[in-house]
Amino acid sequence: MDNSFTDTIIDAWNIIVSGGWVMIPLFLLGLVAFYVGARLLLFFFRGNHKKTSISTCEEWVRDSSKAKGTVGEIIRYSQDGVGTVEDIQSRFAEIRTAEIPRLQQNITFLQIMINTAPLMGLLGTVLGMLTTFYGIALGGSESTTSIVAGGIQVALITTQMGLCLAIPGYIFVYFLKQKVLDYESFLVRLESISLQHFSGRAS
Repeated sequence: MDNSFTDTIIDAWNIIVSGGWVMIPLFLLGLVAFYVGARLLLFFFRGNHKKTSISTCEEWVRDSSKAKGTVGEIIRYSQDGVGTVEDIQSRFAEIRTAEIPRLQQNITFLQIMINTAPLMGLLGTVLGMLTTFYGIALGGSESTTSIVAGGIQVALITTQMGLCLAIPGYIFVYFLKQKVLDYESFLVRLESISLQHFSGRAS
């Protein structure tokens, strides 16, 4: 098992090396994109807003001591020390201002990383083809053949790496954007429930 894992690491490293220097920034770009994406996923899966039904929210708003998780923190914050409807609206506005722009900035940064991947792959393709044309210009010796083959290998590997990062990355970014929209919708529903509860209690 250990030998198999080690062989996999060695094979991956050989692929990176065979793709030329462009593979190094491509590899680092993939690691950064994975880190940012993992942090965003952790935020959405750690929060319990997706699992909390409307009826549960209504119950928790009526009795905030029962509220749990991230939703409970939002409910308690929106109710703590408020005296008017405007205070509740202001608290929810603060929550949206603190959370939504930060999530959108991280998604934008992730999208930039993903958009850069195929461009880096294209750069590797151009460099590989330049090496190939240089080998062809030298003539038909054995060393020339290795230069041509090496150039083609660089062109193909970097292109493949860039596409392998970009294609699933675009799907992932779309998924995260939908998660942000769901979170915004949840905050709007929770604010509405809180306002209705406060208005009913005040009357």
